[in-house]
Amino acid sequence: MNAQLKFDFHTHHYRCGHARGDIRNYIEAAIDKGLDMIGISDHSPYFAREEEQAYPSIAMGKSEFDHYISEVLKLKEEYKGKIDVLLGVESDFFPEYIHIYREQYKKYAFDYIIGSVHQVNGISIFNKNHWENLSVSEKIETKESYYTLIAESAKSGLFQILGHIDALKAFYPSFSSVQTDAVDRALQVIGECNVAIEINTSGKMKDCGGWYPADDILERALRYGVKVTFGSDAHDPERVGDEFEVVGKRLKEIGFKEWAYFKEQQMFLSPL
Repeated sequence: MNAQLKFDFHTHHYRCGHARGDIRNYIEAAIDKGLDMIGISDHSPYFAREEEQAYPSIAMGKSEFDHYISEVLKLKEEYKGKIDVLLGVESDFFPEYIHIYREQYKKYAFDYIIGSVHQVNGISIFNKNHWENLSVSEKIETKESYYTLIAESAKSGLFQILGHIDALKAFYPSFSSVQTDAVDRALQVIGECNVAIEINTSGKMKDCGGWYPADDILERALRYGVKVTFGSDAHDPERVGDEFEVVGKRLKEIGFKEWAYFKEQQMFLSPL
């Protein structure tokens, strides 16, 4: 086991269309916060769409991806000795298009890939108007579909980290109380596949007002042997490393002894 490290694996920048600042701003913020490593993980292009940039306010265009990779790798070299800059990406997970994304990512030397489910039944999980119109049975079905996708993403072998695994609650906090064993089934799969989940502190900025995932899910994740890591999901340099120490303290209270970091798509463990 390696010495205790301070890191943030989930950051964005201007290319996604809804974040502030460039990559250098996030690296400098990480240095100011005393981080040992900073992961750059902007939203993947919609590779399966015909359009160059299907959703300009959500993700970068396909032609911009090479420039993104090149810039991160250049800055990785520039900041060597000051901070470890890691090449990542937050990838959408669409099971019907997984082969397209897999082929794209094979071209690059990623340190890690975050797999995030952002749509269920073709609807964004952040669509705050959708959930309130669902019946009880539809809410259960939606939550089960969401966690089925998360389990499938773990089994795909493409991702080292799974992003914000209870973000359905973002604008509909009561979704956490929708009863289904799909969450436990997904956690069991994640543990078996040795994929980490992130504690994502951006949830506090949504209606749910807390991290992703909630403590009760983290307690169950521990029972299933799921590894955890940290990501602020910063869309502003000021949020880099946000609540890293608080998260570490809470994880120790729950019973975790270590958390994961990644290089060259390999998982390493650091004590909390």
